Amino acid sequence: MSPSQESIYPDYETETSQTSKLIKKFKETPFVPIGMAGFTAVVAYGLYKLKHRGDMKLSLHLIHMRVAAQGFAVGALTCGVLYSMFKEYVVKPKE
Repeated sequence: MSPSQESIYPDYETETSQTSKLIKKFKETPFVPIGMAGFTAVVAYGLYKLKHRGDMKLSLHLIHMRVAAQGFAVGALTCGVLYSMFKEYVVKPKE
């Protein structure tokens, strides 16, 4: 049997790259990448400050950094949900 030239997945567009899909998703939910970036920034800051923590115990420092990172991520997701609700219910597009 010779391979067919027809696409196995007709719904999948080959012109759509992963980057364009990612950018489209970020435009739909803008607070998710903000939360991811904030989480990464807090973790990076925590790792940097790990060396200069003074007399603070390691476990206490790690707990504080975890709480800060989770707080930032949850806050960004909450803002994203509120933004989506605002777009959908308050500034409702005309149908």
